[in-house]
Amino acid sequence: MAGMQRLQGRAALVTGASRGIGRAVAIRFAEEGAAVAVNYNGSRDAAEETLEQVREASRRAGGPVERHRIVQANVGEEAAAQAMVEETVGAWGRLDILVNNAGVQSEAPSHAYSIDEYRRILDVNLTGALVCSQAAIRHYLSRPGGGTIVNCSSVHQLIPKPGYIAYSISKGGLGNLTRTLALEYADRGIRVNAVAPGAIVTDINAAWKDDPKARAEVESHIPMGRAGSPEEMAAVFAFLASDEASYVTGQTLYACGGLTLFNEFRTNWAS
Repeated sequence: MAGMQRLQGRAALVTGASRGIGRAVAIRFAEEGAAVAVNYNGSRDAAEETLEQVREASRRAGGPVERHRIVQANVGEEAAAQAMVEETVGAWGRLDILVNNAGVQSEAPSHAYSIDEYRRILDVNLTGALVCSQAAIRHYLSRPGGGTIVNCSSVHQLIPKPGYIAYSISKGGLGNLTRTLALEYADRGIRVNAVAPGAIVTDINAAWKDDPKARAEVESHIPMGRAGSPEEMAAVFAFLASDEASYVTGQTLYACGGLTLFNEFRTNWAS
């Protein structure tokens, strides 16, 4: 990031921002001039750490340090998700950017997957994104200027993920949530897009990111030959949230090192 201030004067809410991609997005948005609300559900300490990094990024960029804030909510609970957006709007008097990043996953054979667990995953990953988007859109419609929503999807919006049926369904649904909201509100100044990360070096991938052998196995499947960083994802979110993407809506941008290019077909074994 070379001193760009594409989000100056904007107010942004990032869900699930206490770690990983959400934290990187919050920091990048602050670097680009936005006031940032850091949502978390679990660790307050982790959220405080994100907030301090956001404030430091804002100081370096000459941004609105005092406006950054923390907001606690489990986006998987409808009332809490709605209240979080309304509280953020109330604190700032406006919201310009919503990033639906909060997400969870769990593994089990699909034939034995607990329906209660399925509902928990969908409540956070899909229904939570809808509830937050509804609240943001109501605000965007209440005043001139519209607003933007950027959803954090996954390559598993497109690529099946056996053993993670709820996660796969949630990300597939998020793709159509993105497209449906984008079409419905395109003529009212509201843009809705998604970023679909591939294999990213975050805590959620602790099983392989710090194990050289396991990481090499993961990276052998990626056409670019390496995992991505949270900061690389944050750059894509910042683009889609900015006016540089002013004519882009309803799109999922796959930031995956080529994972969705069917790496196994790089050699002509089928021809």
